[in-house]
Amino acid sequence: MKVPLRSGFLLVLLFVAFTGCQKSSSPAEYTAKTANPEYYNAALNKLTEVVIHDIFSPPVASRIYGYANLAGYEALVPFDPNYQSLSGQLKHFQAGPTPEAGKDYCFPLASAHAFLTVARALTFSVEFYDEFEKAFYEQYKKDGVPDEVYDRSMAYGEAVAKHVLDYAAKDNYKQTRGFKHTVTNEEGTWVPTPPAYMDAAEPQWNRIRCWAMDTCSQFMPPRPISYSLTKGSPYQKELDEVYLIGKNLDKQKQDIAYFWDDNAFVMNVAGHVMFASKKMTPGGHWLAIAETVARQKKLNLMQSVEAYTLTSFALSDGFISCWDEKYRSKTVRPETVINKYIDPKWTPFLQTPPFPEYPSGHSVISTAAATVLTNLLGDTIAFTDSTEFRYGHGVRSFTSFRDAADEASVSRLYGGIHFRSAVSNGQLEGEKVGQWVIQKIHTRKSTVASR
Repeated sequence: MKVPLRSGFLLVLLFVAFTGCQKSSSPAEYTAKTANPEYYNAALNKLTEVVIHDIFSPPVASRIYGYANLAGYEALVPFDPNYQSLSGQLKHFQAGPTPEAGKDYCFPLASAHAFLTVARALTFSVEFYDEFEKAFYEQYKKDGVPDEVYDRSMAYGEAVAKHVLDYAAKDNYKQTRGFKHTVTNEEGTWVPTPPAYMDAAEPQWNRIRCWAMDTCSQFMPPRPISYSLTKGSPYQKELDEVYLIGKNLDKQKQDIAYFWDDNAFVMNVAGHVMFASKKMTPGGHWLAIAETVARQKKLNLMQSVEAYTLTSFALSDGFISCWDEKYRSKTVRPETVINKYIDPKWTPFLQTPPFPEYPSGHSVISTAAATVLTNLLGDTIAFTDSTEFRYGHGVRSFTSFRDAADEASVSRLYGGIHFRSAVSNGQLEGEKVGQWVIQKIHTRKSTVASR
């Protein structure tokens, strides 16, 4: 049967329109769309959501962020000729898969897939990723990535993720599981604290392989002040300071303490009922700060992933260094001593976390992260941090990364959970960790050439 000319013309138009809608974009077109850093940011934020839900301790969370961002970075390196792999720079990290020469890839897709693959492998609640990933990967197809390029990029991201996971499997993490810290009840040493009297967290964390540091004790801080309740002793003065600050804590100091709480597991007690509140970890908080400033400065995808990755290494090595000292000195928390010798009814403004006091973890890792971010992005960047607004912690503004790190550090004194020397010496330790990451890890080829 012959089709009337007019009807045949309409069929041709419909066919052209249909095939035109299905036509893939050129590499330049889909790359311009998929190189949007907000895609990677969405993956990072999803990981933080799962970390909070799974209640990972701060050191373990830092490990997860480190490997996920390493995978994301390594899969993205071929996207920008000014950047280089971290093989041979990170401790024991060897060269991984490389893209096939002469083939087109969507490296932003490969990077996000590598990140999410590692995130899935290192967290528990993998069902949280299902709906997210379904819509997430569909967006790349909507952006015009051809099926062949899509499949090739996903396979490359998968290969990079496997390489990173193989690297992660050799960091001694499994060998540190199941250990408990032995409480000696010796005066001045750590014992479990109210209200849950939980076991000490991660007593073997100094066995975890370092990222940039040579050893876990490379930046060992000064010895903590000797325990002494003699009137006028340095220890007694610091103890009195914590007690009096807690007794006279004004609204401003309360706001600062609560804003930087970042306690992943706070136990609430109401009569005979106990229930936990979940919060962001310190590492997640600082990566969110990095994301805020990356967005503010309009960093491109490569620059954003670089910032997240180097910050992750500073956080991870900061926790290893800090935890090494915590379980060397095993210093008692202020709450324990104040309740026993000064005021049995005194409670700190913040709930004391379950591990030894010295040094302050927030001080170490916040200063380490701030040092790296300052080196990357500048020392006069003002920003507003609304990271934990949805968790009821408010919004605060800072003049620089160091300003934020200083406030995070002193918040532990205001919160009643650290002595001043643990804060100040923790900051010095964190500065050394951050500077070491800057010195040892070079993401940009020009950095090595200029040395």
